[in-house]
Amino acid sequence: MFHAKTMGLKTVFTDHSLFGFADASAIITNKLLQMTLSVCNHVICVSHTGKENTALRANVRPDLISVIPNAVDTAIFKPDLSKIASNKITVIVISRLVYRKGIDLLVGVIPIICSRHPEVHFIIGGDGPKRIVLEEVRERYQLQERVTLLGAVKHENVHDVLVKGDIFLNASLTEAFCMAILEAACCGLQVVSTSVGGVPEVLPPDLVWLTEPSVNGLIGGLEEAMLDRANKKMVPPDIAHQRLSKMYQWNDVASRVEKVYNSVISRPVDDLQCRLRKFWEQGYIAGAFFMLLQAIEHLLYVFFSWLVPEDTIDLAHDLHIK
Repeated sequence: MFHAKTMGLKTVFTDHSLFGFADASAIITNKLLQMTLSVCNHVICVSHTGKENTALRANVRPDLISVIPNAVDTAIFKPDLSKIASNKITVIVISRLVYRKGIDLLVGVIPIICSRHPEVHFIIGGDGPKRIVLEEVRERYQLQERVTLLGAVKHENVHDVLVKGDIFLNASLTEAFCMAILEAACCGLQVVSTSVGGVPEVLPPDLVWLTEPSVNGLIGGLEEAMLDRANKKMVPPDIAHQRLSKMYQWNDVASRVEKVYNSVISRPVDDLQCRLRKFWEQGYIAGAFFMLLQAIEHLLYVFFSWLVPEDTIDLAHDLHIK
């Protein structure tokens, strides 16, 4: 974006993540983001929680941030209506096996649920540094027959894994949106998830069992979901799929993104003086540093524009679709 503004281009930034405010890495990252977005034309976030987080940590005006959620291909992620009912309950987990995804909570949940509910089996897809912890728990509690570790799962194979299950478990400690629970719900699974970040915004209340991000919270959520399943207090898979197909459509998402781009195109291009002023307004030290970087980059751009004139470069022509 920094280079784009130097070249007179307009910029739109899409933020898919949530960051904290306290630790050193977050402070540095937030300051860099603040300086970068100070000259950005518009920001797109995937949830209202993400919008609030971005506005606070990057000092961006809320009216310059649009909330546009992700969408899901419901033609691919659909329930297997031919699946035969069984007394066995399969809990699916598909995630990167890292701390942020709550794997430390998961290793506390698995042995307790397996001891209380002999009909429950776990299928865990994904890879990462926390896999060894899951393997140790499986060995310690002799759960080789009830906990299956698939390793990394390609996205084109995720649907085939999801339809093997009954309940999807998400133990994340932070999420801006969480596509995994949306894909699982589209496949007709009950979804049990930690209530963090933008997760509560993703699914209707009757399609998700939200819990606190703790071992006891997840255990309670799983047991409540299993009880509701036994009592038939759950939305049928085909109905859930139909509802989510209407809520999350790529055509709708593309249309909303296009509106943002069209609004940005109509705005004037910031000249060098305007960009320098915006950097200065973000703080004396960081502002002065980025003003220096911007001045150097502008001089380099002028030099390379003289060295390789624009009229010698092929331009990308607009594509007009009838």
